[in-house]
Amino acid sequence: MKKLESLDNVLVVGGGGREHAIVEKLKSSTKVGTIYAAPGNAGMGVVETGIGATDIDGIVEFVKSHDDIAMTIVAPDDPLSLGLVDKLSALGKRAFGPTKNASKLEWSKAYAKDFMKKYNVPTAAYETFDDADKAKDYIRSCGHRVVVKADGLALGKGVIVAETTDEAIAAVDEIMRDKKFGAAGNRIVVEQFLTGYEVSVLSFVDGEHFSLMPSSCDHKRALDGDKGLNTGGMGAYSPCPLFTDELIDKTVKTVVEPTVKGMTKEGAPFKGVLYFGLMVDGDDVRVLEYNARFGDPETQSVLPLLESDLYDIFGACIDGTLDKCDIKWSDKKSINVVLASGGYPQSYKKGCVITGLDEVRDANVFFAGVKKCDECGKLVTSGGRVLCVQAAADDFKTARDIVYREIRNIKFEDCYYRKDIGSKL
Repeated sequence: MKKLESLDNVLVVGGGGREHAIVEKLKSSTKVGTIYAAPGNAGMGVVETGIGATDIDGIVEFVKSHDDIAMTIVAPDDPLSLGLVDKLSALGKRAFGPTKNASKLEWSKAYAKDFMKKYNVPTAAYETFDDADKAKDYIRSCGHRVVVKADGLALGKGVIVAETTDEAIAAVDEIMRDKKFGAAGNRIVVEQFLTGYEVSVLSFVDGEHFSLMPSSCDHKRALDGDKGLNTGGMGAYSPCPLFTDELIDKTVKTVVEPTVKGMTKEGAPFKGVLYFGLMVDGDDVRVLEYNARFGDPETQSVLPLLESDLYDIFGACIDGTLDKCDIKWSDKKSINVVLASGGYPQSYKKGCVITGLDEVRDANVFFAGVKKCDECGKLVTSGGRVLCVQAAADDFKTARDIVYREIRNIKFEDCYYRKDIGSKL
């Protein structure tokens, strides 16, 4: 039981499933008191401030006016790229997350690729373009399948995997001329398509030291069998059985260490959570992308396995003392499945009443696109990815069976979800 005195109050920036998972871990800390959220969501059970995650000035003013807030945890990519951590730190406030310059590893794919080339981090061959015609000429000349990426942030959806040269050329027009991802597509990266399987590795980093979390595998495509459009993620499992200790050791030596050291050399030491999106083919490990924060929905599978105090870890990342932390993880197997609104990742209906949540007994439910209806007082859908259902067990089959059994209790109009998350395990 928590002591009532000397508890630290915290502010969590964000309002999705990732932030809900973070909040649940902070609630179990013996050191955390009141949790505020900007904006939060209807499932967190915290003090919702009504401030949007990208309202940087509003968040700064809120923290300035609340001396009881001991730490602000900046979880999403946009406020990191807008320099929220920098602004809070300049005021002498403790903030968890990388600076704007450090988070450039995520908010500029072109910068990330150039960084990898400079520090010999293995990645796919690539070229960067701000001229659509030159990008098309390159695609016609390269003689292999390519991936076309918007340079900037695009809610995890700014990547088009082209099957043919014609599709790649069409992707250039979609991103650069039709502005499918807005200003994020003013510049693009065209890179070689890599084969293998994808693995996500998240790591706590304090600028010098790092501590890896269990590996995880995200499912980006909207439909079963990895078909349909790319999404922000339809489910994940952790750890990845194929990603052996030998591959982890190789990743540390060839990817993690040079990245952490390289950011320090760049004058932007990374403090926070660094996400490595990897492609693995045999013993070949290459970086597909960096994220400068917890992934979503990987976090909803990984964080429930944490047995140590997350608030202590956040503090150690800020203070540069991560090497003093003894971070423990459960050896259980974890799976989550995202329940989405019909039509996602394109247009979808909002305001659909959600029922059956009180019937879920053996799984965690993390809220994302959910709000409480002012008129009816019920929980309704408010986004594309609505909920994430997660369970952990001694083996993947048991965890998977629990998740899909509990999902059947939850109902809302046009709900859809993948039926094959973890089916090959």
